[in-house]
Amino acid sequence: MKNQSPQDMMATVSDSMLERTGKSLEAWVEVVLQSGINPLDQNAVRKWLKAEHGIAQNSQWAIADAAAQAVGWVRPSESEYAAGQYTGEKAALWPIFEQLRDYILGLGEDVMMEGRGTYVPFVRGRQFAAIQAATKDRVDVGLRFRAAPDSELLSEAKGPGQATHKLSLRAVAEITPGVENLLRLAYEQNG
Repeated sequence: MKNQSPQDMMATVSDSMLERTGKSLEAWVEVVLQSGINPLDQNAVRKWLKAEHGIAQNSQWAIADAAAQAVGWVRPSESEYAAGQYTGEKAALWPIFEQLRDYILGLGEDVMMEGRGTYVPFVRGRQFAAIQAATKDRVDVGLRFRAAPDSELLSEAKGPGQATHKLSLRAVAEITPGVENLLRLAYEQNG
């Protein structure tokens, strides 16, 4: 399975918009701009598109993204998304994120880091890990397993990201070989 960047996936959705919704992406952007909804509030735009027009999720994301860009919004880079999550009272968690990020990216050349507003996903064939600055003193690491290992470090979860399980860390020293093994196993199960 070939990895697609979020931009590639957005282009695929946009290219088939007319066929799936009856309007082109450009026409939907005009609908949003005429609606009175703030196009920079992408969450509100997506909810409105679903409630008022029955637009499916992937199309909602593409339309909301294009509407925001039409009024001057520029999508942050993956690194900018990540850095934005570790500011203010969560700034002290940055070293934990950095060490996890470096380890995860080192698992294979096929690992991609993506950007999200509240967590950082890592994708191979599909998302296998997600790091989130959950509180001012805790980082949660969501892991997707087809067959979860027996580990006292893990708890069942539905997030962050597409996680089936998560572990919580409060210090760089807690990134032990056991944690690294769990990261590697999630990577291996999602290729």
